[in-house]
Amino acid sequence: MGYLLITTLIWAFSFGLIGSALKGLEPLQLADTRLLIALLVFLPFLKLAHTNHQDKLRLIFIGAIQYGLMYTCYLSAFRFLPSHLVALFSVLTPLYIVIINDVKSRSFTPKYILASLLSICGAVVIKAGDIDTQEFWLGFGLMQISNLAFAFGQLAYRDWKLAKPKVKDSSVFGYLYFGAALFTCIATALISQEPPIPVNAGLQQWLALAYLGTIASGLGFFFWNKGASQTSVGELAVFNNAVVPLAMFASLFIFGEVVDVSLADLLKLLYGSTLIGVALFVAKSNVNSR
Repeated sequence: MGYLLITTLIWAFSFGLIGSALKGLEPLQLADTRLLIALLVFLPFLKLAHTNHQDKLRLIFIGAIQYGLMYTCYLSAFRFLPSHLVALFSVLTPLYIVIINDVKSRSFTPKYILASLLSICGAVVIKAGDIDTQEFWLGFGLMQISNLAFAFGQLAYRDWKLAKPKVKDSSVFGYLYFGAALFTCIATALISQEPPIPVNAGLQQWLALAYLGTIASGLGFFFWNKGASQTSVGELAVFNNAVVPLAMFASLFIFGEVVDVSLADLLKLLYGSTLIGVALFVAKSNVNSR
């Protein structure tokens, strides 16, 4: 559980940092750069002999979904949403973790449909106002794909690691980052036709990318998946939500997004967040028993 707590504190500042220091850069290039840096960090620890061919492919696939697809959608959402709303809409990841786990165990219940509808109502409340409707829903939709990808990857790696308890996480994590970097580089080539690295980034932006690649992505994802393999599904779902209030606070008040937010906007944010919180309460009413 300690690994999850450390990562939560690290990630709380990532949303605001991306929305401020890296604003204006191509989102897919940010994903490429972060994951390529993370791959370079863990490449020296990779042990080829510790896994068979099937496990290698499985880990590469998990990384492509959990980090590659997730980052592609998550960073693209910053085009349409301010960073505090990107942080808020990541709140649905725990819901998806529980749903995916229940579908896998064939114990799906209708209460998750109710929780999903409540969460969408919360998004509608927050949206009401000056936010462009089309851009808002594009950003919201991208975040839900991102949430699903991250939730799937956590459970997939957790299942793999529980089946391979003697394999050290550090000796195989490079496979995940390889799959992730491969996915985002292909996505960049197909969608934006830009080089994988933002060659026009300034010094401050490269420092931010170095931090995000080594600490937030590299160590952060490693600690998170390692912690996920040591906790129950219920605890994992709860910890996925712990970063949201800290990230929203950092984005609004530390990175200065509060300057453009009125009292009415904050109230809508509060009401919408409350509805999403109710959705999570409904979804996790018995999650700790799993």
